[in-house]
Amino acid sequence: MSVSEVTVSDGNSASEAVTPQILVTEGHVRAALAADKGAEARLTAWKVVDFTKKGDNYACVVSSVEVTYELDGQSSEVVYVVKLNACRNDTMTEFLNSIIYEKETKFYSSLAPELNTVLKEIGQREINVPKCLHVSLEKGKEILFLEDLRRRGFKMHDHRRGMDTAHTNLVLRELARLHAAAFLLEHKHPGEDMMGKYPFLKRNWSDMLVESREMLKLIEDGIKFAQEMLAAVGGYERAVAWLDTFVPKLLDVFHKQMECGEPKVVCHGDCWTNNLLFRYNDEGHPVDVMLLDMQLVRYGPPATDLSYFLYTATTGDVRRPNLQAFLECYHGALTGIMEAAGQEAPFELTQFIKDFKEKILFGAIYGMLSAPIAISNSADEMVSSRDTDDGIEGMLRRARAGVMGTLDSNPMLGPRLLSLFDELMELGLIT
Repeated sequence: MSVSEVTVSDGNSASEAVTPQILVTEGHVRAALAADKGAEARLTAWKVVDFTKKGDNYACVVSSVEVTYELDGQSSEVVYVVKLNACRNDTMTEFLNSIIYEKETKFYSSLAPELNTVLKEIGQREINVPKCLHVSLEKGKEILFLEDLRRRGFKMHDHRRGMDTAHTNLVLRELARLHAAAFLLEHKHPGEDMMGKYPFLKRNWSDMLVESREMLKLIEDGIKFAQEMLAAVGGYERAVAWLDTFVPKLLDVFHKQMECGEPKVVCHGDCWTNNLLFRYNDEGHPVDVMLLDMQLVRYGPPATDLSYFLYTATTGDVRRPNLQAFLECYHGALTGIMEAAGQEAPFELTQFIKDFKEKILFGAIYGMLSAPIAISNSADEMVSSRDTDDGIEGMLRRARAGVMGTLDSNPMLGPRLLSLFDELMELGLIT
């Protein structure tokens, strides 16, 4: 754990290292404290404390700020989570920074309040996302202050373990809440162009792959690595041959999967295990979920959000026998919210199941990319990109190297990767 501490009375930091953590200034801390506790709260001391594990952070660095303050004659403490520019110069990170901070900050500042308003108007609770307390978008020094959900009992699910049905259903219901709120917001303002009002929703994965050759190559390399694993395991020759024809069509696949089909809705865009936190009861059962990292929020078919989540966060032995029930869970939750507003669901269950099956390739692509992360045997294989100079590409390269050495003995290979291709063949998507 790294710590840099500042006592406000002298204003000097104990750490002068050039790290993302040094982007946190007293001005940022004061602004976050005032937004959280009010203008009367007096900052007395603060320190930056890292708490995430290796492999948890990719495009940005997540740390925390522990704050001591005085209010009404009482000394108190509070902790904020901070998302920081990773301070790397690789083109991939710079490209992502040009997108993700604008998307996330504008989601919290302009879109989330309106979504929550339409939910509260029909007696529904707000969307489960953290409170955003302060934002700075100075180029190269971007920073977000968010509430620390650990204090409310939320914690991360291990990304190496697939989610069971209880975790999965919680996430599906929360995605349904997000999507339903977006439908209701559009109904409240008929004829209004969502992407015109919220232009940060325009860019999606297909646009980003056209704009960035490095990102396209990253995804192509991930699919080719899945192909290498299949070839090494054996018995998947049909899938290996199919991937040879699939990779050259990747841009077209993304466009069709993300742009085609109606209706469209505000989507999380990056809903997988590392972007979710769960709260548990005394028996250890999950009872609540928080959606994190709205960095790739977009406007698109709702089935793509579900496809992305189900094929990155669940294993085949959970997903395959429960797929119909999962889709029914989502549709039931969405329908319930729409009916509470006196509106009909925007699509029937049978139509949604059809839409989902047409969007499976989108989730499958990210299932292939996430497989090395999920089946890595140790955190050392997934050294965070912030700990090295070779960025996201290097992090994935190290994970792949570690995975290839354990294919014969890794118990996660079948549930994570092989079952994905079994499904694609059963559905006739691999021909």
